[in-house]
Amino acid sequence: MNLREAFLTIVGPLALVLACGNSSAGPVTTGQTCTAAQQCYPGTDAATLRGGAAVCMTQFSNGYCTHYCATDADCCAIPGECPSGHPEVCGPFESTNEMYCFLSCETNDVTAAGFTDAMLFCQTYANRDFICRSTGGGSLNRQICAPNG
Repeated sequence: MNLREAFLTIVGPLALVLACGNSSAGPVTTGQTCTAAQQCYPGTDAATLRGGAAVCMTQFSNGYCTHYCATDADCCAIPGECPSGHPEVCGPFESTNEMYCFLSCETNDVTAAGFTDAMLFCQTYANRDFICRSTGGGSLNRQICAPNG
C-alpha cells in the first residue's frame, strides 16, 4: 500500500463521518424532525412498519419520527427503514406505557462503534444537537439519542 492509499484508507472514512454525521439535519427516518406522522419514513411504505403506525412525537422540540413496537426486532425491520444502519431500541417513553423505536445510545452500541462517550456518539451518528438520555420508562428504561429539549 502506498502513502496515498494509506491516507485515503484512514482519512476518507473519518471525513465522511464528519461531513455526514454532524449534520444539523439529523436522521432521515427514526429521529427525523417532523410536525406530522405523514412526514416520517420517506421512501418506505409506512403502513408496513413492524409493531405499528408511524408517530411524530411532539414531546421533543421539532418533533421526532418513530413508530410503535413490541421488541427491538420491530425496529429496522423493513427495507429502507434504517438506511444509516444506526442501531435502534424499542422502549417506553416516560409514563405513556407505549413502546416506540428510538436511536440507541446504549453502552454496547456506543462501544461497538468505537466510542467511549455516549453524547459524542449521538452527536456524531444522529445529530449534533442530540444527547444521550433515558426514555424514562421505569424498569424497561432504555438509553436513546434524542433532541436536547
